[in-house]
This record gives sequence, C-alpha cells and structure tokens, in this order.
Amino acid sequence: MQKKNKLVKSWVNRHVNDHYVHLAKTNGYRSRAAYKLAEMDKEFNLLKNVHTVLDLGCAPGSWLQYLSRNLSPDSNIIGVDLLNIEKLLNVTFIKGDFTDNSVVEQIIIATNTQKLDLVLSDMSPNLSGIKNVDQSRIGLLIESILEFCDYNLKTQGNALIKTFQGGEMDSLIKLARELFKNVIIKKPLSSRSESSEIYLLCKDKKI
Repeated sequence: MQKKNKLVKSWVNRHVNDHYVHLAKTNGYRSRAAYKLAEMDKEFNLLKNVHTVLDLGCAPGSWLQYLSRNLSPDSNIIGVDLLNIEKLLNVTFIKGDFTDNSVVEQIIIATNTQKLDLVLSDMSPNLSGIKNVDQSRIGLLIESILEFCDYNLKTQGNALIKTFQGGEMDSLIKLARELFKNVIIKKPLSSRSESSEIYLLCKDKKI
C-alpha cells in the first residue's frame, strides 16, 4: 500500500508540474494529448488536403478539438470511442467499437460512403501488467487498425497510430509497410519521457 501511495503521489506531482497539462488548460484542450497531434502535424503537415478524418479511441476529445480548430468548417470530422464525449462543434461522434460491423456501417454513413483521407488512433488496449499478454493485446489492436485502414482509407491516404516499444514492434512495422509506401517511427517531445509509447506515421496508402 505504501509503494502504491508513493507511485500515486509521484504521478500527481508530474501531472501538476507538467508543461503540457498547463498549456492544455490555458488553451481549452481536454487533455495534454492535443499537443502530440499538434507537434506531429507541424512537423509532417498531417492535415494538408484532409477533408474526411476519423479519430479512433477519441475520448476525451482533445484530438478532435485540434482537428476542429485546424480544418476548414466543411471538413468531415468523425470520432469513435466506447466512452461518451462532450459534444464538439462540427464533429460527428459514434459510440462503439470500430471493429463492430454496426459501427463501421455508421462510419460509412457519416463519410457519405467516401473513403477517409486520414485515420488517427491514440488508443491503448487495457493493459494487465503482464508483458507477454500486453504485447499481444497491443499487436492485435494495431493489426485491427491497419485492417480497417486497408478497407476504409483512400489510396495515398495517411494514418497516425499509437503503439508501444516492445517485442512485436518489428512485425507491426513490417505489416504497416505492406499497406503504406512509407512508415515513420516518431516519439513526440510532448510524449512523457517515461512512457514507452511511440507513433507510426503511415504515409501514402498503396492501392
């Protein structure tokens, strides 16, 4: 119990003193995660020529906020999550699991049957703390996202997908490169240094 209390206290101290937490509050973002997307958009021009975009695992909605603020008002911004989010202007929210056929049908309706220009995912599976189990769950999630992109992302479309450093990284990158012409591995500065999260920027989807 004492060890757990120390860990909680340490997390609270980091959170309270976190530059991006303060920045998010100042700029009205729902979480510090908005700056990961902002940083990668600035470096890689992610939103160039993007009209229809899907954010998988979008709660609490900070990435959707960034999209809404930086895309034209006539853009089609869609978010999917198992958790509800507060409404956002010019954003379509779908509650559910993106691997369910019923949810995919709702996404297709929301896009007016148009293929997506950009797919984003800042999702993480429920982690058990058991290394092999967690690596398997992460791998299955990324595979599901790539499979979704295969069917629903337009040719030359892009995807930005969070994953974690670990045993299945090489196979996941190989899988992504089968679908996209270029895969860049990126850990944004706004990602906490102690976190093992990294992002796969998958560019130019093949036919």
